[in-house]
Amino acid sequence: MNLADFDFHLPQELIAQEALADRAAARMLVVYRREGRWEDRRFREFPQFLRPGDCLVLNDSRVFPARLFGHRAGVRALPIGRRNPKRHEYLSGEIEVFLLRPMSPGGRDWEALVRPGRKLPVGERVRFGAELEAEIVARGDFGERTLRFPGTGDLFAEFEKIGHVPLPPYIRRPDTAADRDRYQTVFARERGSVAAPTAGLHFTPEILEACLRQGADVATVTLHVGLGTFQPLHAERVEDGRLHAERYSITAENDARLRTASRRVAVGTTSVRTIETAWRRGELSGETDIFIYPGQTFEATGAMLTNFHLPRTSLLLLVCAFAGTDLTLAAYRHAVERKYRFYSYGDCMLLV
Repeated sequence: MNLADFDFHLPQELIAQEALADRAAARMLVVYRREGRWEDRRFREFPQFLRPGDCLVLNDSRVFPARLFGHRAGVRALPIGRRNPKRHEYLSGEIEVFLLRPMSPGGRDWEALVRPGRKLPVGERVRFGAELEAEIVARGDFGERTLRFPGTGDLFAEFEKIGHVPLPPYIRRPDTAADRDRYQTVFARERGSVAAPTAGLHFTPEILEACLRQGADVATVTLHVGLGTFQPLHAERVEDGRLHAERYSITAENDARLRTASRRVAVGTTSVRTIETAWRRGELSGETDIFIYPGQTFEATGAMLTNFHLPRTSLLLLVCAFAGTDLTLAAYRHAVERKYRFYSYGDCMLLV
């Protein structure tokens, strides 16, 4: 298969730049796989699609402020009021670091994307204010770097203090204080993601209660979203693609809920990848680089709620594998025609 076969036209104005004030107010395109049809609904109606014996699968990973702005050590920092006038515009000596995941048991080494990367060889030091500094100690296959933070202090406390919400690059604005809450699911618990499991952003406590009243059970899994979820595919031949590994875990209690369910309704592609990995490997924790594309079968997933994804990405291929490529792309074209809002802060689709 060619990656070009999973492309579609999307007007820029349909890419959602802000979250809706009401989490549950999104539109929801319901796709009936066996009937080959769809209908336009609202996310508030989601609970009525559940039935007794279902298990709703939620990724409880929590996003942390993974985007740091600093400058090369030895270069005088500009006054705060003059820095970062717009995202993606770099002043002299300014460095953007996008943390991905810890790489050492002590949590002092971090895999990261660094911009502008060409000017930052191994051995370069980056300073983030007066209290935090890191050295680039290695370079990866896809241009990522390994940063080492010296000292013994609480790094996450520093990240919370100086870091920015890691909004995806297609949101063309700086992050705000409101994003700290809105780019986080209401059920987020386990810190470690650098991007939100966005299908979960639509849920409110009231919606979750309504799901339980329908007779559905709820199980949480954890997959810390990293480069494997959002990195573009590099190979033009789909079968040659590979994903970065991400950490996942499922508790024994939640695994029991999943195993006894008559249908598992996965919220988001990260939940799908987690339960499909656990089913195939028989392992409740570890790292997964599972890449699901058309032609593969699903062992654990019975229905899926997901946002609308970028063209030519592993996420879109996963949805095509679940619902069929022709039906999925036709539904996407319908969403464009009806002006659904796309991507992280956008609307959603339910595949049943």
